[in-house]
Amino acid sequence: MVPIEPSLLIAEAFDQAQVTELRHSVSSCAHAAGLAGQRLDDFVLAVNELITNAVRHGGGRGWLRLWRRPGELVCEVSDHGSGISEQRLDDRSRPAPDTAGGWGLWLARELSDAMEVESGSAGTTVRISAAAG
Repeated sequence: MVPIEPSLLIAEAFDQAQVTELRHSVSSCAHAAGLAGQRLDDFVLAVNELITNAVRHGGGRGWLRLWRRPGELVCEVSDHGSGISEQRLDDRSRPAPDTAGGWGLWLARELSDAMEVESGSAGTTVRISAAAG
């Protein structure tokens, strides 16, 4: 993973109680960073999927960092869950329409310009980015 640059916008621990507030903070920061319209909505939805996954599957809490790099906005969500199986990470196919779960990572990947995942027994870190003006 690339080190974080000094243009950090948000660095916050969260649990279920902070999900909505955190989503609003990400939306405000992403808008200020140059995302607008559908690009903004897509990025915020992708981040929301990641923070919801962290709460639901990653031990009930997580850590979010959002920062700017030249020409892009980057968001990283980490949790302390038991990790995601290699098979699950390698499966990039769209979940079946009647599947109740499994949409979070797929949506985050679809709605962002790039996504990296590091996962192991100590937790999972997902980093997404979007081109920003």
